[in-house]
Amino acid sequence: MWVHRFHENSDNFLQKGKVNMIYGPRRAGKSALIEQLLASRKGNIYRGVGDDMRLQLLINALDKAKILTMFNDYDVIFIDEAQQIREIGWGLKLLVDNLPNTLIIATGSSSFKLSSKVGEPLTGRSNTNILFPVSLLELSKEYGKMYLYENLENFLIYGTYPEVLTINSRAKKIDYLIQLMNSYLFKDVLELENIKNSNQLFNLLKMIAFQIGKDVSHNELSNSLDISKHTVRRYLEILEKAFVIKRVGPYSRNLRKEISKSQRYYFLDNGILNAVINNFNHIDQRNDIGILWENFMFMERLKKQHYKKVYSNNYFWRTYDQKEVDLVEEREGKLFGYEFKWSPKKYKIQKTFLEAYPNSSIEVINNENYFDFVL
Repeated sequence: MWVHRFHENSDNFLQKGKVNMIYGPRRAGKSALIEQLLASRKGNIYRGVGDDMRLQLLINALDKAKILTMFNDYDVIFIDEAQQIREIGWGLKLLVDNLPNTLIIATGSSSFKLSSKVGEPLTGRSNTNILFPVSLLELSKEYGKMYLYENLENFLIYGTYPEVLTINSRAKKIDYLIQLMNSYLFKDVLELENIKNSNQLFNLLKMIAFQIGKDVSHNELSNSLDISKHTVRRYLEILEKAFVIKRVGPYSRNLRKEISKSQRYYFLDNGILNAVINNFNHIDQRNDIGILWENFMFMERLKKQHYKKVYSNNYFWRTYDQKEVDLVEEREGKLFGYEFKWSPKKYKIQKTFLEAYPNSSIEVINNENYFDFVL
């Protein structure tokens, strides 16, 4: 099975005169995507990896004459896992400023490491994209809607990492996800941020996994884990920048009783969510199908927004008397509310929200009508 990535904007994905940066979690297919986009290109292509000591020494020395001598005869320069090179930002700036006709590409799996190094040097010189685990948008274009219909339960349980989609054995899917979790959650995050207590980080992530679609209190997390609120906030920020979780804040404009300070979190991939809680049971054996559905729909919507260039501010909405809307999109001067319900049975629309914001709408997204929402 092969999935072609970036259907909507692949034509403009790589630009000369810019450093084309692609971030995303490990094993999401960044390198394969670049190779796919380069397959039809002619010319001399350099392919390097950030952990290559010779490449590190060359760029870290910031010797302009030597760097340009080594790279000026390439039509394409592609550096994978670029965040491992200490001076990568200034090195890329040197290349893009002096080789305007060369296509320059850099990928990184740890955005907080790479972006901190390239932000200042590459101001106005970068073209940045994020690659998520495979989206339903891509799968539909490659295999059709019937494929989505037949495999929906697999997506909810095992997620949509490229390699997971190619594995037929349930046991091998689980083994892969457990290894992936241990690899990028604990190896990358612990090493790159010099975090010494992996148990605290994992316990925090596990608590977040059981609070999908619910308000998360830093105070409660701090008390439960016996760590400071500052440490809780730092860990959550690291996990978000490492493409493990995604934060969403509250929408509050009109009502005094609206929640205005809480946060909610979602996992970038359902497979990793289930690996964290160690539950890969089929959906008919689970009592958290609503959580799995909400997490899956939220992330698929974000993928669609990103790949189709739908510019939206995303929030949740809740009042102190428990009235809520799972997702509120603020775009084009209007509010679009969405409730995620696994079952297609009828649900009451939240009238309080509609009354407070007359220029708004609410739609219930269930397992029978979700195609238009994510495709």
